[in-house]
Amino acid sequence: MAWTKYQLFLAGLMLVTGSINTLSAKWADNFIAEGCGGTAEHSFQHPFLQAVGMFLGEFSCLAAFYLLQCRATGQSVSSVDPQQPFNPLLFLPPALCDMTGTSLMYVALNMTSASSFQMLRGAVIIFTGLFSVAFLGRRLVPSLWLGILATIAGLVVVGLADLLSKQDNQHKLSEVITGDLLIIMAQVIVAIQMVLEEKFVYKHNVHPLRAVGTEGLFGFVILSLLLVPMYYIPAGSFSGNPNGTLEDALDAFCQLGKQPLIALALLGNISSIAFFNFAGISVTKELSATTRMVLDSLRTVVIWALSLALGWETFHPLQILGFLILLTGTALYNGLHRPLLACLSRGWHPAPEAERERLLDGNRTPINETN
Repeated sequence: MAWTKYQLFLAGLMLVTGSINTLSAKWADNFIAEGCGGTAEHSFQHPFLQAVGMFLGEFSCLAAFYLLQCRATGQSVSSVDPQQPFNPLLFLPPALCDMTGTSLMYVALNMTSASSFQMLRGAVIIFTGLFSVAFLGRRLVPSLWLGILATIAGLVVVGLADLLSKQDNQHKLSEVITGDLLIIMAQVIVAIQMVLEEKFVYKHNVHPLRAVGTEGLFGFVILSLLLVPMYYIPAGSFSGNPNGTLEDALDAFCQLGKQPLIALALLGNISSIAFFNFAGISVTKELSATTRMVLDSLRTVVIWALSLALGWETFHPLQILGFLILLTGTALYNGLHRPLLACLSRGWHPAPEAERERLLDGNRTPINETN
């Protein structure tokens, strides 16, 4: 069935804003500017402040929810249920996981390439599958195990490509290894977040925009408050600011004043995360979660291609192989192989309910698959 213009717009919006999200964060990392007190020029390495901006973008989804609610007022049929009772504190544990995982990923993005960052995020499939078995009592059918094994193989290939790309002038080999490991660690936390959402949040049938916005509110408030003690916590060589602390928000604002394009990059990151959430939820509703997964894979290609074109990283053929293997793992895990099998065999029947009811499948989309 042909897509409508609105559906094409939503798909394009998701692809573009999802790509801008990662690229704008990496663009900000690449800027060099003076800090406070006339300190020497240094890179804009403020991952925790960038994470605050990301949560601000998520928080804006709450405004989108209430706008939809106002629009639906007076209509007999509404996709927004303002009377749905739920305790907002249910979102606090997932928000803490989101805050920790996002902060780790922004730290890692300072150390590795944007394309590797996007590819290695596919590791979430491994931990989500394992945690769903351990804590939700799921049973993984063979196609899911094959998807997990293929994802592991793809991660190994991508990691090997990073190790062999020693000619990258932006990142030392030790930084690349540390960054890749941090991304993997972050996916463990993201998987815990998804399990918590599945176990405690989904059953309340909260509107996705409301869920994302509520988690964004918690993350924004808590992480903003944590910027104060971070200013005094020494981080040694791990720090990217002249003060040598975990985060120096004052230095970040001074650099913003010296180089206004950093503000443009941060604004792009904040706005893109908001539109990406809206577009992703709308694509799932108007088309399917399968289409959303395909578009998410396509944005990895866009990020990789633009990073190469901008000279942010060097080409390595192993990345192609790694991406294809990761794509295969994602396809198997999310059941994208079923339509192909349906075309090849008329005798194909839908998979049993036990296979369809799982995390990250066509019926259950993570509440905020955003970073």
